[in-house]
Amino acid sequence: MDTNQNLSERRLADAWAELQNHSDLGHTLEADAYRLAFADPEFLLRRETRGIRFQLEMLKPDLDQADQGIDSTVVVFGSARSVSPEAAQTSLQQAQTSGDANALIVAQRQVRSAHYYDQARLFARQVAGHSAHRRPEERLFIATGGGPGIMEAANRGAHEMGAPSVGLNIALLHEQHPNPYITPTLSFKFHYFALRKMHFMMRAKALVAFPGGFGTLDELFEVITLVQTRKAKPVPIVLFGTDYWKRLVNMNVLVEEGVISAQDLDLFTYVDDADAAWEVIRNFYKL
Repeated sequence: MDTNQNLSERRLADAWAELQNHSDLGHTLEADAYRLAFADPEFLLRRETRGIRFQLEMLKPDLDQADQGIDSTVVVFGSARSVSPEAAQTSLQQAQTSGDANALIVAQRQVRSAHYYDQARLFARQVAGHSAHRRPEERLFIATGGGPGIMEAANRGAHEMGAPSVGLNIALLHEQHPNPYITPTLSFKFHYFALRKMHFMMRAKALVAFPGGFGTLDELFEVITLVQTRKAKPVPIVLFGTDYWKRLVNMNVLVEEGVISAQDLDLFTYVDDADAAWEVIRNFYKL
């Protein structure tokens, strides 16, 4: 049985090796009816095979995480533009030296928002510390969008505690590279936003949303909607940075206008420090 399986795997590998060799020799890839379907990029990238690509993008991260024991995650969202306090101070000093007024404004803003980078890092350390001595099925793992900023900070916090962490990156026009703190075997790249967001929710036991832009808002409100409509199980949804979130979205207006129920405001909690964020999750699950 094992021999047959190894032989089958070898034949699959050979199909891809043949394709790679074709590329290495500098030959242009052209349509080839005789090429095996699963090893034919021309075929797999057709509009008609989009459903197959959906399935592959669904399966690959799912199987890999399952194989590595990633069952429960705490998802951290937030701006890719936040920088560490150290980087923010360096930018501020450079801007002050240059005398560039616009650069100074940007640097001062980075110094203000660096607080969130530091808090995301500390929060991830708490999650990792809690899980360090738990049974495998009780462990919580940090998962992020895999990019820089707040995402990097959370992966970094887990990495500093020696804990694995997940990065679910996305292919963009301006290429976004995975941050260096993601566990390499848990660093995934997506083409479809929909599949990526599905993977955020599949293992999520909590969501912590730091200040961010359109991407953060998109991810946050998708989760709130799924929980509100009971398409997903209730999980703690933590909005980190009370002033930011309340200035950005006046949730009370939604109640006043009758477009949500008053109890929908209980779906999320505002916090302002890493300890409070972790306490919300601990209380929810009675950890």
